[in-house]
Amino acid sequence: MRLAASVSLAVVAVSLSAVGQPPVPAANTPKARDIAMKMLRKPSGLPEGPEPSALTPPMGWNSWNYFARKVTDKDIRDSADQIVASGMKDAGYIYVNIDDTWEGERDANGVLHTNDKFPDMKALADYVHSKGLKIGIYSGPGSKTCGGFAASLGHEEQDAKMYADWGIDYLKYDLCSFREDTMTKQAPDDKVAQMKLMHEAYVKMGKALRDTGRPIVYSLCQYGWDAVWEWAPALGGNLWRTTGDIQANWNSVYSILSAQEGLEGYAGPGHWNDPDMLEVGNGKLSRAENRSHFSMWAMLSAPLLAGNDLPHMKPEVHDILINRDVIAIDQDQLGKQASRIYSEGEVDVWAKHLSGGAMAIAVLNAGSDRYSTHPFHLNLAKLDLHGTQQGMDLWTGKTIELKDNMPIELGSHDILLVRVPNPR
Repeated sequence: MRLAASVSLAVVAVSLSAVGQPPVPAANTPKARDIAMKMLRKPSGLPEGPEPSALTPPMGWNSWNYFARKVTDKDIRDSADQIVASGMKDAGYIYVNIDDTWEGERDANGVLHTNDKFPDMKALADYVHSKGLKIGIYSGPGSKTCGGFAASLGHEEQDAKMYADWGIDYLKYDLCSFREDTMTKQAPDDKVAQMKLMHEAYVKMGKALRDTGRPIVYSLCQYGWDAVWEWAPALGGNLWRTTGDIQANWNSVYSILSAQEGLEGYAGPGHWNDPDMLEVGNGKLSRAENRSHFSMWAMLSAPLLAGNDLPHMKPEVHDILINRDVIAIDQDQLGKQASRIYSEGEVDVWAKHLSGGAMAIAVLNAGSDRYSTHPFHLNLAKLDLHGTQQGMDLWTGKTIELKDNMPIELGSHDILLVRVPNPR
């Protein structure tokens, strides 16, 4: 759902190619990155805050996709243990994020207490930190969260300080009841006014987080409404959902992927498009679908937040989640999001520029198998490449040569992901 904005908010951008064009990430030069970091430290018109967060897309795990409303303190501790034991921490997964249903009631002073499932949030945060990990939490600008628990309306500064006192490192801020509490209640027939109210709510929490002096990643979860990518960086947003919720099936994964086309200019160090959490290892996704899902989120420079059952994940799921060559595509310091270059039938070709002049190329088969009888033929000219390209297949680890018009056989919903160190 996309609604029109009525006001212009300053957009933090590394560079602007032209008036009215989306922000383009800075070139990978020391001078350009210094400028980018200064802009991230102090968004236009906002007071100085803590050092910038999320200079690469956040990596970690979120409780919702597997535990949903049943998550407990023990589950978070066990998940932190498993992230370390499984090698996920060493691969870059550092955030352990508690989603909805941790909240209890507010006391007479407005202080929000945890419920019985989370007896001591400070102690839990200390435990997660002791593992060399960081911890995230969930709230929203309305009176209630999506699960019907107490949210932050009217208590933004109080809650932000509480998070900082606990040692929280990441906040997911979900619109939910704010739509009914405030947007439709105050402006029932005025969509433009509703969007202004939404902006103001996210600005308020962004300022509250900065005022704590603690670096806290700020994740806007408002489903891509009102072209959030245009205004979220200016209020301190590190990532913002671009669509509705993902589900553990191929149609959901591919539709969300397709919706990212054209948003690449808004991603860069410290501020990322968020196509939602990973469903790798969930539902009935096949091995090929899990591999393609993970590959394309890496191509998108998306946050990599796993949401599977960590203690019981299959070896094939583990191997996908800790593929360091693919993770390196996501975490590349240049911070470019991939572009869809062209499609032929149900096969898409995406490309991503990497630091050092390298390039990642993904050939994704969103349809049925492509056999040797009618394989897909790669058109290098459309990628602005000329002659044979030497690269590495990131799922086999083998050297591969990409040649113009070369036939490529791909199974249904499978992917060829290649890193070309010296494209020409």
